Amino acid sequence: MKVLINNKEYEFLEKTSLEEMAKTIGGKYYCARVNNRIRELSYRLETENAEVSFLDASDYDSVRIYEASLRYIVAMAVSRLWPKKNIRFSNSISMAIYAKIVGEEITENQIKELSKEVRKIIKGAYPIRRKSFTIEEMKEYYSSLGYTDKIETLKYRKEKVNVYEADGYRNYMYSYMVPDTSYIHSFKFTPMYPGFIIQYPRSEENGRIPKFKDEPRFLKTLASANSWSANTQSENIYQINDKFDDKDELIKFLGVCETIISHQLKEIGDKVYENIDTIRLIAIAGPSSSGKTTFSKRLEIELMSRNIHPIRISLDNYYLTNDKVPRDENGQLDFEDIRALKIKEFNKNMEDFIQGKRVRIPIFDFHTKTTSYSEPMTLQKDGVIIIEGIHALNDLMTASIAKERVFKIYIAPLSQRNIDNHNPISLTDQRLVRRIVRDMQFRNTPPEETLSMWKSVRRGEHKWIYPTMENADYIFNSELGYELPVLKKYAVSSLKGVENDSPYYILANKLLKFLKVFRSISDDAVPNYSIIREFIGGSIFEE
Repeated sequence: MKVLINNKEYEFLEKTSLEEMAKTIGGKYYCARVNNRIRELSYRLETENAEVSFLDASDYDSVRIYEASLRYIVAMAVSRLWPKKNIRFSNSISMAIYAKIVGEEITENQIKELSKEVRKIIKGAYPIRRKSFTIEEMKEYYSSLGYTDKIETLKYRKEKVNVYEADGYRNYMYSYMVPDTSYIHSFKFTPMYPGFIIQYPRSEENGRIPKFKDEPRFLKTLASANSWSANTQSENIYQINDKFDDKDELIKFLGVCETIISHQLKEIGDKVYENIDTIRLIAIAGPSSSGKTTFSKRLEIELMSRNIHPIRISLDNYYLTNDKVPRDENGQLDFEDIRALKIKEFNKNMEDFIQGKRVRIPIFDFHTKTTSYSEPMTLQKDGVIIIEGIHALNDLMTASIAKERVFKIYIAPLSQRNIDNHNPISLTDQRLVRRIVRDMQFRNTPPEETLSMWKSVRRGEHKWIYPTMENADYIFNSELGYELPVLKKYAVSSLKGVENDSPYYILANKLLKFLKVFRSISDDAVPNYSIIREFIGGSIFEE
């Protein structure tokens, strides 16, 4: 059987596994792309003239498999050490996983003991094999481990369920797995009350474990989100799905989610009002599809209710013409780069506003790539300027303005909800679903085009947005617990149009599998002022 590996032809016997092929070419790989499909290394190739690309820890898809396999092994270690305990994984700071024992604090000695057991399992090189069991068999098994959250998710499955088994331990991580436990060579545990941080190699760091970066403000927001999800009994997806069976419960849940957003807006309004003699500029930034537009408009209303008079300005109006925009490493125009903006002009405009001068704001036309100017505007005595854009928190944008004059807000959907205790919802995937729906609804952009830009968008976020997060005076969580059930029908309809031979089929298929676990909800119950209306349409703020 002839196989093309990294553009070089090899010959193998039929039904040779990818793992065996990888040994031929050398290197550390965790999966492979075979004829445009991600495959586990245990996959046996039967296709003549197949094209194979082995993926290492510098690849995003490969690292996700590594991370899921690491979670599997950690959960396996907990079941060995403490059979009656369960572990819960969630999103965390510093590109890591946060883990805690459900219902109790884990001590430093226990963390060391757990780390030792994980390494023991890794050294054992236990094969991780996918096997099929009946629903009843898995209910009985999960019950013996106290995995009640896993049992609840089984009611959304059919008669059979596929799980992974290693040395008698069974679990499912909604992901492919590495062939055996010895593939997990690198991880680091760091205590963080009441649990611990798990660091692992990241594709953004070219396969290295990132240097730990403490992010206290971000961590505080995540803790608050975790508290909200616990108090509304919506930590796991089955709890949200169960609310669909009781109309009153569902309406209450939607109302609470929206009220949490309103409470955050009130907190910001209070902080600005208390310091209105000083603050003149409110800067809002966050990664793609965080809901910045709706948020800035609702903040404007919040401030007006306190007799504060805002002027809203988008940094998008300060783009340079294409001939002056810097290019990325591939020679493409890089609109994510801060140097694509008229930084000096922006600073001058803000200074003039604060000094009470009349200012004409640029208006950039994205179709003609030309700039016109507004009528002269003046900032009122009790007024503030609201600026919104991906670089709004960058100090260069406000270099000529005293720091106490600027109130910085970082916005992002920061979900602390899980599919089950062992499978946290990816914050990146949640934003990508938002963007796919918005692009299709408002820009007539097919999902393939959105998916094709996502890697570049993510690279820009890591370079320009995330480093400014801890500079914020307030971190705003724009996640709504009911949003994915609302977005599901729009996203699934779009993603199903991605053909099997598309280079973006892998990512589209992954999102479709992720959305399967949610029940759909009609968007009729979504308020017209909701942040989610920015993506599905029907917003009172639509222009």
